[in-house]
Amino acid sequence: VYTGDGKGKTTAALGLLLRFVGSGGKACFIQFDKGAAEGSDFYNERKLFHLLTGLTHVATGLPRFNPENNTFRFKNIPADFSEAQRGMALARASLTQGYGLVVLDEILSAVLTGLLQTKEVIGLLDNYEQLGRPCELVFTGHEIWPELEARVDLITVMTKRKHYFDQSIKARKGIEF
Repeated sequence: VYTGDGKGKTTAALGLLLRFVGSGGKACFIQFDKGAAEGSDFYNERKLFHLLTGLTHVATGLPRFNPENNTFRFKNIPADFSEAQRGMALARASLTQGYGLVVLDEILSAVLTGLLQTKEVIGLLDNYEQLGRPCELVFTGHEIWPELEARVDLITVMTKRKHYFDQSIKARKGIEF
């Protein structure tokens, strides 16, 4: 688990994914609540994913950032919940598709924002255990809860001590997205 209120959770997961695929492994990277409008992807790292042999990537969720007026939609709408369930279905399926690494980016944040329930993530972990831990499984997101913490093998907490966002410095292309 890569968690906490600091910057770098997805970046850490991407580094692990890059190392794994670079070693010849087969990986699946499922992103929760990080959808993009067709033809305009907000997340620039995804422009390179097609170059990585062995990587399957799926972004779920509706776009939340509106580049026309630089606004972000925080409130969940019904389609956000459907997309979260689509991500969970993909996550469950990924455990039986021969991947050596499965990264579920922002799955913990999907719980925090109410798109998923803790019991759904614990159920996924139960399934993973029942299958004999068929892959390395990575979760990212802002918060972890005690039941999940007790069951995982590694937790890295990113702690914000200082962040330029707090000084009204906007997100920068190639750094945050």
